[in-house]
Amino acid sequence: MSRFFQSSIPHPTSNLFQYFIRQYQTMSEQSQYLQSPTIDQAKLVQVNKPVFLQRKVTTSQKVLQIAKDLQLLGHQEGGFFKETDRSPLYMENPYSEKNTNSYRQATTTSKDKTISRNYSTLIYYLITSESAIGRLHRNHSRIIHILQKGRGQYVLVYPDGTIKSFIVGFDFANGEVAQWVVPGGVYKASFLLPLEEEPSGDDCLLISEVVVPGFEWDDHRFMESKDELSELVGEEKAEELGWLLG
Repeated sequence: MSRFFQSSIPHPTSNLFQYFIRQYQTMSEQSQYLQSPTIDQAKLVQVNKPVFLQRKVTTSQKVLQIAKDLQLLGHQEGGFFKETDRSPLYMENPYSEKNTNSYRQATTTSKDKTISRNYSTLIYYLITSESAIGRLHRNHSRIIHILQKGRGQYVLVYPDGTIKSFIVGFDFANGEVAQWVVPGGVYKASFLLPLEEEPSGDDCLLISEVVVPGFEWDDHRFMESKDELSELVGEEKAEELGWLLG
């Protein structure tokens, strides 16, 4: 080994060496948190603007009745929702600087949302032929999705600009998924796909979402502009996907 190469390697006890070790550990942890077998093993597909955004398809009374029966309300991201459960148990807020505990070990009796979070929350979420898109947004928390009815497509944008898109549905033989987990810090958007070749007002996508730790608006963020999207994925892709901003 040359003297130059030997001298260029920080000594294990040096501050620089310890800095590199900490950076590597941080990157490894971040990579681990972004893993999701339900998505990593899904069949990835191209993203095309859905027919429901290109022409109006009136939502059927059948779908409107589902929304009425489930007592769904309009959602800021598009579509409709209702929170159906919020855990009565609390954990320390893992996103707060005041958090003194480990994410995995955190427990607390405090209901102060600056220092605590519910263990989990559960909602119904519905998109329809007239409200056919859930616009790009992200959450600090990991979100578990379970398909109840219909067919749709999800688009994920990772912090490094990676884009993954997959179809949610019950045609498992062709790579559709009915359970998917979106890691915290990843932007997601969803849109409706028709069950048949011809779109119908009966088409809808109904899912359940479990957020862990429980959902709070302070942990949520919409992507606000095409410029912001461009910073992540580049100008060309941002131009292609700009409609996902809603």
